[in-house]
Amino acid sequence: MAYWQRTAPHTFTPTEHVGGAWDLATQHIAPALGVLAHEIERDRDARRSDGLVVSRLSYDILGTVPIEAIDVEVEVLRPGRTIELVQATARHGGRAVVVLRAWLVEPYDTTPLAGTDLPSIPGPDELEPWDMAGLWPGGFIASIEVRRKDLGPGRSMVWVRTDHALVADEPVSRLAAVAGLVDVTNGIAVRSDPTQVSFPNLDLTAHFLHAPADGWLGLDTTQSYGPGGIGVTSSKMHDENGPLGTIAQTLTVRP
Repeated sequence: MAYWQRTAPHTFTPTEHVGGAWDLATQHIAPALGVLAHEIERDRDARRSDGLVVSRLSYDILGTVPIEAIDVEVEVLRPGRTIELVQATARHGGRAVVVLRAWLVEPYDTTPLAGTDLPSIPGPDELEPWDMAGLWPGGFIASIEVRRKDLGPGRSMVWVRTDHALVADEPVSRLAAVAGLVDVTNGIAVRSDPTQVSFPNLDLTAHFLHAPADGWLGLDTTQSYGPGGIGVTSSKMHDENGPLGTIAQTLTVRP
């Protein structure tokens, strides 16, 4: 079971598990975000061996994508010995559909300095299973396991995981696997009934404190709407060891 199959050196063909939530004829963008992170890491490893780590993933979502193959191109925008800015672009039929810009930085041992005031959340064993497919349709939502604490409209804590590989028959880092899950955050703490109000995200930016550990991905999420059709979904990310980083998404809110 996988979300993608590599069908050419830079081409990925989706499986039925990529089916979207807003429109069953289009992709849920989450697995594509994972593929772009995966290709940035593969490009890094092909070019250098000094272990630069990803500190930020910033995606712009340029449009919907049918459940068809995408091509991925990677380019280094800002080369450097200790810092790089790398861009990956997914295209469908020659049209850019998602652009990722990632900062890669040289790792240092900052264990004596490590600390955060980001609050921890209850562990996955402390939250109840939630049938997310009861709220959202599509193959991607059906492929994930979710445990959730509902904190009212626009607020929740969840843990999410999947037993589906990001790309069939090739190794994928934990960071890329997490990147393929993070877009679920806009659907786990809805403020309004998605059959009455649409609130798709136009982007997603994730900042990391460290490389994510295996296991569940935790999301402490708040969804907010302004009075003029703009919204923000923000999450504090966790792995099972504690706070992992933050996520923010811009929403277009349309009654």
